[in-house]
Amino acid sequence: MTEGTRTAAVHDTAAAQGTAEVHGTVADGFEAVREEFAAFVVGERADYEGQLTAYVHGRRVVDLWAGPAEEAATGGDALHGVFSSTKGAAHLVVALLVQDGVLELDREVAHYWPEFAAEGKGAVTLRELISHRAGLVGTDAGFTLEELADDRVLAERLAVQRPYWRPGAAFGYHALVIGALTGEVVRRATGRTLQEVYEERVRAPYGLDLFLGLPAEHEPRFRTVQPMLPTPAQQAELDAVPSGPHTLTSIAFNNQVPEPGELTDFPNARIVRAGGQASAGGIGSARGLAGMYAAAVSEFDGRPPLLKPDTVGEFGQVHSLGHDLVSRAPKAFGLGFQATAELVHPFLGAGTFGHSGAAGSQAFADPRSGLAYGYTRRRMAFPGGAAPENSGLVRAVHTAALASAL
Repeated sequence: MTEGTRTAAVHDTAAAQGTAEVHGTVADGFEAVREEFAAFVVGERADYEGQLTAYVHGRRVVDLWAGPAEEAATGGDALHGVFSSTKGAAHLVVALLVQDGVLELDREVAHYWPEFAAEGKGAVTLRELISHRAGLVGTDAGFTLEELADDRVLAERLAVQRPYWRPGAAFGYHALVIGALTGEVVRRATGRTLQEVYEERVRAPYGLDLFLGLPAEHEPRFRTVQPMLPTPAQQAELDAVPSGPHTLTSIAFNNQVPEPGELTDFPNARIVRAGGQASAGGIGSARGLAGMYAAAVSEFDGRPPLLKPDTVGEFGQVHSLGHDLVSRAPKAFGLGFQATAELVHPFLGAGTFGHSGAAGSQAFADPRSGLAYGYTRRRMAFPGGAAPENSGLVRAVHTAALASAL
């Protein structure tokens, strides 16, 4: 498989760190990234497994991975559950279809999907839907695992659900369903599933290791997601978060059902991996995540950028900023993507767009610097979402990328 242009000048980093080993290469000028990654690995548990990849203007400049000695040598090719980083792939498809003129952001969703108009949702536009403003974060009854794994079933159930707030009046993270909602719009407009369009236009042409539907032949490369292991103090912090079965948070994360299961296990279910659920069912590597964003904004693998500058500007523009009704915290979203430079990594360029995932993955494109970044890890990080180590890793990569342009 091809993952884009290889770095010309590299420095081997197959140096053991206790019982974990760091492997991979960095380009000249990116040595500090290797040092930041190795320093983090030293402080982690011996069973840590993670990957870090970055491109600048389509050229791979960082390709690092770490893990237990017996597995680290092949860890760069390992595939992880990327949870909500999947949403980046799903909404790259939407961006391409908007760019093609197949979808219109300010058209009502019901124009493409008439059943969606039920319960007062007829005026909701595609723009409102993909900026998490539709108020449709789940259903009162919730879903079984089999239902959650099937975007078509989710869409059918959500179409008849009353919104949990007046659409457009506020926003809240549609954690497990946004891909099903936008995917149904894609299917109605094109006659093809979102997963099929992604495979045909994004994954297959570049040979990306980021799958929305993991083929059986790649199953041996998949590393099961490992549960979070919080310290007593961290567990106390988690326990202190207000919760209840009928809150928006519980509904959005399907915790109102009698046996909700652990979020950790979602991509561990073959039914989820095989179907490529478009909100959280993606399976991939740091190379795949970074490569997708590099292809979106840069010449990559001999091909022009997938997205035109106007499309990049539209989808990276902040559409929802402030108090998120689901997470009960400040959040920032563009169109389908997180506005990564707002609140998360404010030193990145304006219009940076991407998405993080529950196990700790992080991926984005900074169109102004040409930086594309991907990080994955096997064990769930505390407290969820982008793992804390991304702060230092992103800063090191960004600093080196800016210096390389001088």
